[in-house]
Amino acid sequence: MPSRIILFICTFFLISLCSFSFADEMMNSDETEECLGCHTELHPGLVGSWLKSRHAHNSPLQALAKPKLERRVSAKAIPDELQQVSVGCYECHSLRTDQHADSFEHNGYQINVVVSPDDCATCHTEEREQYAKNIMAHAYANLVDNSLYRDFITVVNNHYTYNDKTLTIGAQDLLTEYESCLYCHGTKVEVIEIETRDTDFGELDFPVLEGWPNQGVGRINPDGSKGACTSCHPRHAFSIEVARQPYTCSECHKGPDVPAYKVYEVSKHGNIFSSTKSEYNFDRVPWVIGRDFTAPTCASCHASLIVTEDESVIAERTHQYNDRLAWRLFGVPYAHPHPLDADLKNVVNSDGLPLAVEMDGTPVQQFVLSKDQQEEHTERMKTICNSCHSTQWTDNHFIRLDNTIVKTNAITLEATKILSDIWGQGFEQGLPHGKNIFDQEAERMWTTVWLFYANSTRFASAMAGGGDYGVFANGRYQSSEQITKLFERLKLYEALHK
Repeated sequence: MPSRIILFICTFFLISLCSFSFADEMMNSDETEECLGCHTELHPGLVGSWLKSRHAHNSPLQALAKPKLERRVSAKAIPDELQQVSVGCYECHSLRTDQHADSFEHNGYQINVVVSPDDCATCHTEEREQYAKNIMAHAYANLVDNSLYRDFITVVNNHYTYNDKTLTIGAQDLLTEYESCLYCHGTKVEVIEIETRDTDFGELDFPVLEGWPNQGVGRINPDGSKGACTSCHPRHAFSIEVARQPYTCSECHKGPDVPAYKVYEVSKHGNIFSSTKSEYNFDRVPWVIGRDFTAPTCASCHASLIVTEDESVIAERTHQYNDRLAWRLFGVPYAHPHPLDADLKNVVNSDGLPLAVEMDGTPVQQFVLSKDQQEEHTERMKTICNSCHSTQWTDNHFIRLDNTIVKTNAITLEATKILSDIWGQGFEQGLPHGKNIFDQEAERMWTTVWLFYANSTRFASAMAGGGDYGVFANGRYQSSEQITKLFERLKLYEALHK
């Protein structure tokens, strides 16, 4: 018997088993059934993930019928042709094909390779709108189009060559970019050609994508949209359970420049989670504090719809993660009030640098939250904290955080003064000379003060994971050590140039 006939029989049998198992739940469209006819055999892991998803066993119409607090979709209306079928392969990969550069003809259907946030917005409209205002959605351009960060990336990622007693930094390597900074920030996914492949089903044409694979938070998709829902809700299950667990956030927030997960692990919250997570209900919507979970995960504080036992809303669901945050703690020399606009392309300080702070730490007020706006954001977060803690406990926590921000900014300022003196005496070429400010020894010491140790100290304070992590593991001890070394470097330069 020809191998293709055997393949077809096996595939049909598998699909029949799946359909039988979920006959009372699955309402697959004819198009999705045809997709499964091949991909169950070709990509069993992918199909298996989808079969376990809510998408596979619910139609958008059923999702819309849920009570408001239990609803996981936010669109007011969903196209008629999608309402009464499971959310399957075809329903996601065939949306808005006229706007997708990666759209191609595939077995009689027009299909997109990449499912983008603008596609997900068909059912998850509010979530998409919120995410577009989130600083994560702009992570690609905020990095790649920022001249200061580009200088930093050059120093970190580019290849070094030692020849003729000279150390030279080489050219950009895009493949390195893809698996370093752009792994989390997101790549720009573009179609570079169409290639023909010899498959089990004959010759088929496929678009070749540059910048793919990637699921970075600010990915630029072939339809022009920004972001990747799969950063937090991995395909093809798109599980809320996965998104609510700290391991998901840890993929990018591990440090030492942004050590959120490391701090969480050693905090009392992380201690309780590690000890009792088997008792958590990560799937329930809305999420009931005290019943479905006790100590918070990242999602509890930054994203999830949180309610009490009587379904009083403590915090509305949000995908604009900075609307509960008053401060931008990391990625910049000084912690400063969160930017007003997540798109930072117009941000500039008086030195012409693309920063929302001056080199002395003063915020450039036109680009950041006012004190009243900061207080609004803090109060949203305090409301969550007060669900488990007394007002005094919560208030004193934020007083300590404010103090930590002042102190870590202060040590960065002192380090900046020393570096400015090194530049001013011409020992290294930097800001006054229009040069890269990250590529020489004193500059690297200065960068380490704020990028690693000031950041870690602030995270330890913000996430109630203080103690050893913010002191000796990766915090105050190293900050003071590094600034002392920077000062000694200045003294050495002065001694050598007498």
